[in-house]
Amino acid sequence: MKLYCLSGHPTLPCNVLKFKSTTIMLDCGLDTTSVLQFLPLPLVHSPRLSKLPGWVSKDGTINLEKKELLDLSTIDVILISNYHCMMALPYITEHTGFTGTVYATEPTLQIGRLLMEELVNFMERVPKAQSATCWKYKEIQRLLPGPLKDAVEVSTWKRCYSMQDVNSALSKVQLVGYSQKVELFGAVQVTPLSSGYSLGSSNWIIQSHYEKVSYVSGSSLLTTHPQPMDQSSLKNSDVLILTGLTQMPTANPDGMLGDFCSNLAMTIRAGGNVLVPCYSSGVIYDLLECLYQFIENANLGSTPFYFISPVANSSLEFSQIFAEWLCHNKQSKVYLPEPPFPHAELIQTNKLKHYPSIHGDFSSEFRQPCVVFTGHPSLRFGDVVHFMELWGKSSLNTIIFTEPDFSYLDALAPYQPLAMKCVYCPIDTRLNFHQVSKLLKEVQPLHVVCPEQYTQPPPAQSHRSDLMLELQPPPMPYRRCSVLGLPFRRRWERIQLLPEVGPVATHLSDISILLSLVHHSAVLKKPGNRG
Repeated sequence: MKLYCLSGHPTLPCNVLKFKSTTIMLDCGLDTTSVLQFLPLPLVHSPRLSKLPGWVSKDGTINLEKKELLDLSTIDVILISNYHCMMALPYITEHTGFTGTVYATEPTLQIGRLLMEELVNFMERVPKAQSATCWKYKEIQRLLPGPLKDAVEVSTWKRCYSMQDVNSALSKVQLVGYSQKVELFGAVQVTPLSSGYSLGSSNWIIQSHYEKVSYVSGSSLLTTHPQPMDQSSLKNSDVLILTGLTQMPTANPDGMLGDFCSNLAMTIRAGGNVLVPCYSSGVIYDLLECLYQFIENANLGSTPFYFISPVANSSLEFSQIFAEWLCHNKQSKVYLPEPPFPHAELIQTNKLKHYPSIHGDFSSEFRQPCVVFTGHPSLRFGDVVHFMELWGKSSLNTIIFTEPDFSYLDALAPYQPLAMKCVYCPIDTRLNFHQVSKLLKEVQPLHVVCPEQYTQPPPAQSHRSDLMLELQPPPMPYRRCSVLGLPFRRRWERIQLLPEVGPVATHLSDISILLSLVHHSAVLKKPGNRG
């Protein structure tokens, strides 16, 4: 039994598990941090920028095929943990010869579709007079300015997929519910469990009759809007594959929410505007709920809040209709009946308005000072580019970073010198090292497999031994492009006798008889004996 580690990214996993005769891909996250090495894509054509197209990096797919680590066309099944971990799905299903099935929950599928649609929209609506590819040749790349000249494996970077790719990829998804057992080829059974991180997010149990693997990715023990994490089902695992821990282990989410609200209030009271670069789903639901409780007490009731995204309307609606995937408190509101999220009331009272872009109705209804939620968090494309240019020159305005996926200093680099204030409040509700250590003590897997980054302190905090996993036995670390043999101690295997062998065994005991077969032993049971 082997684990092929296609991605070394701890929060954007893409690994393949060969379990018995079944090849299972565990997530297919898309690393978009490479966009930080390009200038922002404007909303209108600019010759200065047209030669720098919006490329995205696909970590651990096409380039690994060339290295022949694994033939991706042999993958039977893809298990998706959450909508952030499926953004590379079109690259896998549409360009590798994949003929298998993808399993995900309904919220993961629908919100993942929205995020992909938003990404495609951001890329395709920007006019490009021409595209450039020769810069990826090594002899030319080394002549480019940093950091692009130092980027590795740029030949594997791919253009963003199309909506045709997205629709085709998602047509291969089969929906599953929590605790639903899915049989794969009669040899393996997979079961999704609530991970507590986002709407529909899952951990997975992968088991045969005598082996059990738990895949824990992007989980949370905090009380937020999703269903709480199912911990008990993870017990008695032979191997637990752990990934997707918090990127901000020293930042308390509640403290970050408090800082977010206080900085927002100070800016509005001073007559400035607040820009919040964010994804169109996820943390924004918690931010809006926090603001709902905060704005009246802070006397900000007349301040307009704008949510701008090509999928803003769908995102806000989906959050209200997936009631069965929410925590108990929000589920109970549906039967009152009340909307589970308070942003419904903010919309009804015109305190929150949403628009597909800055054009059309928004341009005529826009008033300041205000708060704008928009994408993309990298500040390289999307409507956020317009607001950076509009508000960046005034010190009255503030940009508040809440998404932890991008370095805020790198994101701001192309806009320097910048007069507007910058506040960094990363909100990451995933498990921290203290929480995961406590979890592992409770579920007690025989072996833990994790990214090697989790087995040592962060380079900038080498003295912080509390920011790493210290387990007994020590966890098995993996890195990108590595292959791990999983340490199973297999004692039993289930086999079936062919019908023609049946008459030979008719005289055997109803209980069981120990047979000697070379160096193996077996217990033979009659079909009627289920004990």
